[in-house]
Amino acid sequence: MTKRLPLGALLLSSHPVPGAAVTLVTAVLAAAVGLDLRRIVVLTIVMAADQLAVGWSNDAIDAERDTASGRTDKPVASGRIDRVIVARASLIAAAASVAGAFTLGIAAGGWHAVFLMSAIAYNAGLKRTILSVLPYAVSFGLLPVLVAAAADPSRIASGWAIGAGALLGVAAHFANVLPDLDDDERTGVRGLPHRIGARPTGLLAFLALLAAAVLVATGASTGGTALALIAVEVISVVGVILVVRRSFGRILFVLILLSAVALVVGLSFAGSALSAPA
Repeated sequence: MTKRLPLGALLLSSHPVPGAAVTLVTAVLAAAVGLDLRRIVVLTIVMAADQLAVGWSNDAIDAERDTASGRTDKPVASGRIDRVIVARASLIAAAASVAGAFTLGIAAGGWHAVFLMSAIAYNAGLKRTILSVLPYAVSFGLLPVLVAAAADPSRIASGWAIGAGALLGVAAHFANVLPDLDDDERTGVRGLPHRIGARPTGLLAFLALLAAAVLVATGASTGGTALALIAVEVISVVGVILVVRRSFGRILFVLILLSAVALVVGLSFAGSALSAPA
């Protein structure tokens, strides 16, 4: 009898919440810069496959570490799905995303390849070094570049948009690792947040968010971007209070996602200001 594939465990192994958030951000940015419906759909599917590949590679690579840490929330570590299945799924998703990106043009395909390699590099080892924040900054910073290239290869994302994306990536990295600092230390993972400590990491996450919001508000001066700045300021105040009180749970990552939504809403009002002639 053929053994059934545990689809629920496979989906959970992909880190669906952050993956869905990045995919949604991509779709909104694609609409903001004026891509036609076909290109929006293709780019969204590309990013969904990309995020599946990154999430699955994370669980496949970290299987032994997650098991040692007792991560029962991880399907591979808890034995609900085989590591080999997750690794193969990651490879298939990565190949599909790369192939799909090149249907949007050479420039879009090339930028996407760098975007994906940066994220995989984090999972493969950079997360254990002082440069752990770099892949997040690079990949998030490249997101508006990728969207601009998919719209028009002769244009490139504005500097403020790239900077805002990179800062959002920094914040996402810091918030994502905060709840797992102790477990990571016990299993030999010592990225930048582990080296500077929990409180500085939390504070820097929200400072990065504020800086990103300022870039968006000044780079594309509209009512929408001003409201986004106010929203991020409010969320950041809540975040700083939690950090000072040493509340380093998943709520901080939720606040980062809410801030990202606010920033993306602001970016959606930027329109053509998101890109400039190359």
